[in-house]
This record gives sequence, structure tokens and C-alpha cells, in this order.
Amino acid sequence: MANLIETATSAGNFKTLLAAIEAAGVRNLLESEGPMTVLAPTDDAFAKLPGGALDELLQDLPKLKRVVMYHILSGDVRSDDLAQIEEAPTEEGSILAIEHSNGKIKVNDATVVKMDLLTDNGVIHIIDGVLMPAILAGHS
Repeated sequence: MANLIETATSAGNFKTLLAAIEAAGVRNLLESEGPMTVLAPTDDAFAKLPGGALDELLQDLPKLKRVVMYHILSGDVRSDDLAQIEEAPTEEGSILAIEHSNGKIKVNDATVVKMDLLTDNGVIHIIDGVLMPAILAGHS
């Protein structure tokens, strides 16, 4: 099996996320032993951000790092775990809200579209939106 970074790279639809991870200096964390859980927005999810928001993040590395870390949970949080919790602490320090309805799981405003991509050092859940820590939301 591959690690979180290798798995996301081979999936092919996380180019923007991987660029953000690289720019924010978080790659080493995601290549470490773990385990960690990554809530991974696809390239399409990043494309939904308001115009200029991604460029602004890429130019503000402390803010970018907070956003990237907000997508990482400590530990191996699988789909059956997600189905039982209502919130999850992130590596950024804030708490994500987990909502369950109609057989779907939402994390804040993003829907989990694919779960349990297992890796050597954790698990990836694919989400359809970019999560913004509340402290940064609305400050774009």
C-alpha cells in the first residue's frame, strides 16, 4: 500500500490539494507514520471556491497551512467511525461538524462522496467542497 501523499497523487484528482499541501509545508506530516485521516477536496471542489480565493491562499502561507490542517484528523477515522460521531477535532485546532442525513455524511458544508481510501498511514475520504476554519471563513 502507499502512504497518504502517494495515494492522493495516484488518484489523479487531487492536484490542487497536493499543491496546497506542498506549499503549506505539510507534506512531511502526511508522509509520517500516522495514522491520520484526510478529508480530501477534489480539484473540482477547489474550482468551486470564489474567484481568486485559491490564489490568495497560495500567497498567504500561514492561512493556507491552517486551511490544509483543517482537512486532517488525527487517527484512523473510517466511515463507520464517521457515521457515529457528530464532531471531529482537526490538526488545525478547530472542530468539524459531522452531520448524517439520508444516508449521506456531511462535514461542515461539504458532502463525503467517497470513503475509506486506505493507505499505509491512514485513510482518505473524498469531499466535494473545501473546508474553511470558522476563524478564516468570510475573511477572503
